[in-house]
Amino acid sequence: MTHFDLLSALRRLSLAALTLAILLVARPALAADPLDDLFVEPAPEAASDAQGKPKADEEASSSMSGWRGFSQFELARTVAGNSHWSKARWRNELGRSGSFGQGIKWKAVGRVDYDFAYGWESDFYPAAVRDDRRSEFAWREVYLDMPVGDVELRLGRQHIVWGEMVGLFFADVVSARDMREFFTQEFDQQRIPQWAARAEYFKNDWRAELIWVPYVSVDNIGRFGGDFYLTQPDLQGISATYDAQVRPDRKLSNSNYGLRVGTLVQGWDLAAFYYRSLDVNPTFSRRFVAPTAVVYTPRHDWIHQYGGTLTKDFGSFLLKAEAVLTYDRYLPVSSARPDGLVRQDMVDYAIGIDIPFMSESRLNLQYFERAHMDKAPDLLASRRENGMAVLYNHKFDERLEGELLWVQSLVRNDYMFRPKLIWRVQSNWRAQFGADLFGGNSNGYFGRFGNSDRYYGELRYSF
Repeated sequence: MTHFDLLSALRRLSLAALTLAILLVARPALAADPLDDLFVEPAPEAASDAQGKPKADEEASSSMSGWRGFSQFELARTVAGNSHWSKARWRNELGRSGSFGQGIKWKAVGRVDYDFAYGWESDFYPAAVRDDRRSEFAWREVYLDMPVGDVELRLGRQHIVWGEMVGLFFADVVSARDMREFFTQEFDQQRIPQWAARAEYFKNDWRAELIWVPYVSVDNIGRFGGDFYLTQPDLQGISATYDAQVRPDRKLSNSNYGLRVGTLVQGWDLAAFYYRSLDVNPTFSRRFVAPTAVVYTPRHDWIHQYGGTLTKDFGSFLLKAEAVLTYDRYLPVSSARPDGLVRQDMVDYAIGIDIPFMSESRLNLQYFERAHMDKAPDLLASRRENGMAVLYNHKFDERLEGELLWVQSLVRNDYMFRPKLIWRVQSNWRAQFGADLFGGNSNGYFGRFGNSDRYYGELRYSF
């Protein structure tokens, strides 16, 4: 078989695998999300009218894109603590877009995962974790775009990104996230889209965005016993267990909504927003079931957030900053309050610079902090929780690229270190090799995953 025949065969194999995976996985998975049933094929219409003009379905077909997506295999071995295979995931994403004419466009993208590691390691992971991680189907994007006067309207499952810094999330308050691998996934894969209506208006250098989220997606933290489950700080002499995550009820009274306004002033890209929501981040309430036993329940509470972002290109470097003021978020305390929580207001902010070099290198330096306003005396967190992130990327040539990411807490002295090597084998083939390493204070944000250090490899074919 020639080189090109082999690539063609592999492409056909990837498409066939995705089709098979959807048939095997999508049917049970769809039962968990009734709104996914809203995506159905439109009814066919007559081929032409009396004058022989094509009908809407033919017009849409003529402007329909080809299939786009990728097939990817990821393998990871956890080497800290009890060594085990923590990922052997086959991920397939497939999508298509098109136009119905008169400015109305559509897009649909689905993703299927199957992870063999949760069959290989049946003696290591609890049954709830294996059931949660073994297979999954999700609509990544299913939406309609349509103009309404001077307003651009998008309806359906979509990504709404209000901010993007290196390593962690700050102003990106609308996006839910898949936290079952902490922050080790690429952000475009980690984000969970929202079922939403979004209206955008542009005039001169101004832009405005109004969103309504009637069916809320929240962070997926998985089940207790997973490698990156968000366990709470240890209580001396107390054993802890965790209930399943309590997700918001699917009703209109649980809708989220927000407004974002931005402008461009002498090269400064500025934006401000307000967002009222059920917090995508879980709060862990607790209850003692015995003097030495506590049960935690992850839940989601109402919060209000005001924030802003700025970007300015100075030529030799790019400046970015984000800040969010959050009211009424519940946080854990050390005292014997009934649920172990206290309502707390806080400010999160991050400021960073991105410096490109002539040698095909890039350095990003970032400082971030959370400041608790009127801090409760028994709050487990410090009044100021700060840290820093350093990202260095270097292209050795057009095919080979290296990257180092270090995120460090300056209060709890714990860290996350992620080196990786990217090899672009061909224009549509990419391989990655790297490590996800954690250390420091075992009760810190990163240090609690000290037994989850892993090495990984990934091979992706894009089409």
